[in-house]
Amino acid sequence: MKRTLTVLAVIVAAAAAGAAWYSESKKPLRSGELSLPHLQAPVTVRYDERGVPHIQAANETDLYRALGFVHAQDRLFQMEMLRRLARGELAEILGARLVDTDRLFRTLGIRAHADEYAGKMDMNSPAAKALAAYLDGINQYQDSRPAPVEFDLLGIEKRPFTVADTLSVAGYMAYSFAAAFRTEPVMTYVRDELGADYLKAFDLDWHPEGVISQPLASADWQDLNRLAQLSQQALVEAGLPQFEGSNAWAVSGSRTASGKPLLAGDPHIRFAVPAVWYEAQLSYPGFELYGHHQALNPVASLGHNRQFAWSLTMFQNDDLDLIAEKSNPDNPDQVWYQGQWVNLQSREETIQVKDGEPVKLTLRRSPHGPIINDALGAAAGKTPIAMWWAFLETENPILDAFYQLNRADSLVKARAAAEKIHAPGLNVVWANAGGDIGWWAAAKLPQRPEGVNPTFILDGSTSEADKPGFLPFSANPQEENPERGYIVSANYQPLSPTGAAIPGYYNLPDRGQRLNERLAQPGVKWDVQNSQALQLDTGTGYGPRLLAPLLDELRAAADDREKALVEQLAGWDGEHKLDSIAATLFNQLIYELAKAAMHDELGNAFFDSLLQTRVLDAALPRLAADATSPWWDKRDTPQKESRAEVVKAAWQASLAHLKQTLGDDSAKWLWGNAHPLTHIHALGQQKPLNLLFNVGPFAAPGGHEVPNNLSNRVGPAPWEVFYGPSTRRLVDLADAEHALGINPVGQSGVPFDRHYKDQAEAYLRGEYVPMHFAEDEVKANSREVLKLVPGN
Repeated sequence: MKRTLTVLAVIVAAAAAGAAWYSESKKPLRSGELSLPHLQAPVTVRYDERGVPHIQAANETDLYRALGFVHAQDRLFQMEMLRRLARGELAEILGARLVDTDRLFRTLGIRAHADEYAGKMDMNSPAAKALAAYLDGINQYQDSRPAPVEFDLLGIEKRPFTVADTLSVAGYMAYSFAAAFRTEPVMTYVRDELGADYLKAFDLDWHPEGVISQPLASADWQDLNRLAQLSQQALVEAGLPQFEGSNAWAVSGSRTASGKPLLAGDPHIRFAVPAVWYEAQLSYPGFELYGHHQALNPVASLGHNRQFAWSLTMFQNDDLDLIAEKSNPDNPDQVWYQGQWVNLQSREETIQVKDGEPVKLTLRRSPHGPIINDALGAAAGKTPIAMWWAFLETENPILDAFYQLNRADSLVKARAAAEKIHAPGLNVVWANAGGDIGWWAAAKLPQRPEGVNPTFILDGSTSEADKPGFLPFSANPQEENPERGYIVSANYQPLSPTGAAIPGYYNLPDRGQRLNERLAQPGVKWDVQNSQALQLDTGTGYGPRLLAPLLDELRAAADDREKALVEQLAGWDGEHKLDSIAATLFNQLIYELAKAAMHDELGNAFFDSLLQTRVLDAALPRLAADATSPWWDKRDTPQKESRAEVVKAAWQASLAHLKQTLGDDSAKWLWGNAHPLTHIHALGQQKPLNLLFNVGPFAAPGGHEVPNNLSNRVGPAPWEVFYGPSTRRLVDLADAEHALGINPVGQSGVPFDRHYKDQAEAYLRGEYVPMHFAEDEVKANSREVLKLVPGN
């Protein structure tokens, strides 16, 4: 027995030592000296206490080559997954269950568009040279260092990263902004199948002349529903960032404690491991920037230095139209376009499938754009649905735009850079130490025929789907140095300086209004301390506004034991703090109200699609305030139900669900118990890998459409947080060397690395960390130094 135990102990120790060696071999190399071919001079990379690299190079090309190398050390698997998602290549490593996702992204045309764009790109431009050096750094890392653990688990073979990969990821970002897939099918269904009275709750113009002249068959409606669900599923199951909203504001020196402008920004993006942003300080003679980078992008999407700073929010303009084409009954390969039958273009592509047979695709295109229901394969209905998308129809030199924005120290330069962003639509909020603040809603805005509402599916056989051109940049919403002394951007619908209509899928105004109310307070001088409180604000006027017309009916619906809960709602200030019971009650109640009022008209699939849209947020307060809305009447009963009856049913269903989920004691229905945040890795969606790769769960404050937008979908408890501030940044340009920020998880994407999740708990506590910039502070906080030297 002693010998047996000894052998077992040796085996266990050997296994543990082997596991330790294996995990250690995968970690980033942050110290020592390493030869890197193609460098012109040595590059120093100092890593601070959070694992952020501070890169000093002798020239621009060396800088971006070194950035590619160190970025790949921390995020190679993220880079691999993003390019595979964007290019429709996930099934090759994840198997047949990802074929539908790959088919969707092939159908979108991102891959083909990126390949064509890469072929004609001017590789001698400064931005292209930066990209080429950056990609070379990534590929050198990949060729010389051990593969990430995820590569081993999935059997991924290394292959070079290309310019087309970077452009494809830009297309994925643009697609993740597009709400049309989730919104237009359900809105068109409400209009065409239910009618104008039902549409009123959504406050959309009713255009009966826009009803598709060729009525959609039942199979076509099923197609549209499946497209909406596939679009949502593709983004969720990939475990990769999806862009959802954002806050940003810039305050003039006249309203700050320092007398210089202050910039605040927190882009709202789906949580994942690793986090979306990779922080790095970059410097070579004549250039210095602390930037937040996306995977496969050499230029920073967010950044600051001593002279200027900027942040981004989603513009949320509608740059994607779904168009029902009229097919030739004698030739299904033709559609009616501008008075004649025209041939559909087609191309063949093949999806490689791990442990399965390749899937061949025939992808078609009409004059309006790709036939998007080809994503459903042979199961698609008879009506071809085309997709017009600004990303595919514009020049879109977005790499050049951000290369210039990384160097834009004046209003003129920042404006010129913003004008080059064509898709996706982005609000650029900018400030400089000279005292200027500015905001530009950057996108190519399509012109549409008079009276056409792109919220609905358009009729391709008429002129309503035509795009005669784009508006000039001067028509885009924008401000520079406004008299009020501050600028707020929070995804609400902006106004064009020319009065042009700008359709879009905008968020509720409540979040922006709350920020505006606080920034407008007279006598307040803003600094990084009170700006932290504003970024971490968990309140909203939305809840009290929605509840106000329903309180009497809720009081009537409650029995004596429940009246105290109703009064908690009546006195609620809209705060979503961890100890709030009212926040829990409210979020369950609005789901039950929506379900009781709308599910019978929409059915399972369209109701689920509606829950994924922003239009529901806007509809619920209007529905609550309109006791005569036809939504209140249930279609499956002979009698006509009133709002009061539906409110009572929703109240009772809410209490029943909360008791079942959180227990009978309502004192334990705390928001923190019902609102968890788990950062999910692409492989962490399957057990037991979740235990190795995911980070969390954590009790999360904040909520849907509050400034601290740790957001959940409308639905039943518990409410998983799925997006929120992807970073919180505060830059006072009187002291930009001491800007503050935070990462939701950690800088590293390498499992078991010490920087994989070292910021996660501090983030939930609302803490901020310094973004070291000054030479003495970088030196004082350096923990490791990596020297990259020229090699053969």
